[in-house]
Amino acid sequence: MRGARVFLVSLLLAACGGASARTPKSAVQQYAQALRSGDTEAAYSLMSAEFRAHHSRKDFDNMLKANRDEVAQTADRLALESGQLAIRADFDYGLDEHMQLVKEGGDWRIASNPLSFYSQKTPQETVRSFVRAYSLKRWEVMLRFVPSSYRDRMSVEMVKKQFEGPRKEAMQEMMDKLRVNLNAPSSDIQRGNQARLRYGDSYEVELVREQGLWKIKRL
Repeated sequence: MRGARVFLVSLLLAACGGASARTPKSAVQQYAQALRSGDTEAAYSLMSAEFRAHHSRKDFDNMLKANRDEVAQTADRLALESGQLAIRADFDYGLDEHMQLVKEGGDWRIASNPLSFYSQKTPQETVRSFVRAYSLKRWEVMLRFVPSSYRDRMSVEMVKKQFEGPRKEAMQEMMDKLRVNLNAPSSDIQRGNQARLRYGDSYEVELVREQGLWKIKRL
C-alpha cells in the first residue's frame, strides 16, 4: 500500500548540520520543495551523513542537472505522497520506488539515493527503469538496456522508431501493461546471469546480466 507503512529502523546518533527536519514527513516535504525550487544546497543538506560521505555536493548537482525531467517528476510525486505519510522511515511513491530515511541527531535525513533513476541492479529494477525511460521518451537512456550482442546494431533513432513508429499503439499497450504490473510480476525466475519476469497473462521480459548490470534481451 502506498502511503503510511510503519516499521523499525536503527537510529543514527551522530548529529549533522543542514535543514531541520524533525519528522519523516517534514524531511520529504522540504526535500520536494528544494527540488522544485532548484535549491540544491537545501536538498543536499537533507541527505544523510552516509549518503554525503559517498556522494559529493558536485556529484549531487551533476545528477540533478543531467536528469531535470526525472527530478521534476520525483518532486511532484514526493509532494503528493508526503501528505499520506505517517511516522515511518520508508515509504513508496510510485513506479515501485521507495525512499529510506534515518534519524540523525533528532532530525530525519534521506538515506537512499532518490536520484538513481535508472538502476540496473536487479531484474525488477531494470524493468522499472526501462518503463521510466520510455515514459519520458529518453531514447538514449533506453540504449543502456540493450545487451552487448545487439548494441552495435542499435542507435537512438532506431530505438525511437521502434516505439514511436508504425507499431506505436502495440508498444504503448505493452508498456502500459508492464507499468501496471511493475510491483507484482506474476512470476520471477532467475538462474545465474539469466532472468525471466512475467507480467500479467501475456507479457514476459527476458533479461541477461552483463558486468553486473541487467539488460533486456527480449520483451
